[in-house]
Formats: sequence, C-alpha cells, structure tokens
Amino acid sequence: MQNENEEADLVAGSVKWFDPVKGFGFVVADTGGPDILLHVNVLRNFGQSSVADGARVNIRVQSTERGVQAVEVLQIVPPLQDTVSTLSDIAELDPDTVAQSPLEPGRVKWFDKGKGFGFANVFGRAEDVFLHVEVLRRSGLSDLQPGEALAMRVIDGKRGRMASEVLAWEAALPRDDEE
Repeated sequence: MQNENEEADLVAGSVKWFDPVKGFGFVVADTGGPDILLHVNVLRNFGQSSVADGARVNIRVQSTERGVQAVEVLQIVPPLQDTVSTLSDIAELDPDTVAQSPLEPGRVKWFDKGKGFGFANVFGRAEDVFLHVEVLRRSGLSDLQPGEALAMRVIDGKRGRMASEVLAWEAALPRDDEE
C-alpha cells in the first residue's frame, strides 16, 4: 500500500501480458524502464478481472523494494484490432451501430478461454447470450469468471443472441468526473 506522503506517478503504456489465473501481469511504459507489475487486485479496483495483452493503459505507479508496481488503473483502451475477424457475425457489424446499442446488465454463466467462448445471461431474461473471445479482445478483456457482472451490447446473430461488446459492469457506469 502507498504511504500518504508518497506520490504515485502517472504512466501510459501497454500490457505486455496478463494472466488472470496467476493474478498478475506486466505493463511496459511508453517511456521505457523496467516492467511494471499489474496485480489483479489493482485491476479489480478498476472493475475488471482481466485485461487483454497489448491493451493501452493509463496507470498510477509507485516504486517499491520489489520494483515498480501499478497502484491504480485510470484507463484501459482495447488493443488495436486486426482487420480480419474469425467470427463472421462480428466482422459484418458496423461499429457505429454497435456503439449506439444500449448496454444491458448481465452475468457470466461460464467462459472457457481455451475453447474461446462462453455464455452470459441478461438480467431478467432467460435466454443465453453467446460470448466469443474475439469480442472480449475487442473490448479489452482476456477472460471472464463465472458470476462476473457485465454490461453488454447484445445483437441477434446468425446463431442467436450474442454479445457484440462486453464491458466490466463498473467500467460501464459513469464516473463522477464524466457526468
């Protein structure tokens, strides 16, 4: 934990890798220097349990005896997308149409990163919503845990209801400085 008289530095960088099973990963600062430890608890305080490799982040860091560590996540921007999508339903979507779709509250039923998909439920609705790993990557996430609260933009895909964008529930809520 940071002492009150220590000031955290603001750093912009990109996620080198993050492993939600191990509970940590590393960020590379744009200005260089040693890798910055990003612990899952710091990420959870931002409202996410994972972050995609290559995502851009703005974080506050402090130097400790063990090295430089992130103490607060301020912003996460998903990694640049490849122009080729492995999921035709997603490849055909107009980004403006997706952005204008309402966010719906949901909860992860299950997600298997190895299989590349899972399911969630929108609150108050019985049907499952398909979650594809490609949508998670585009949304800046790398994995989801059962029971995790989400905000999703849901579309009717060729094979049924599917998420076209996924946000951690806390990240979807407006912050005091954004209202």
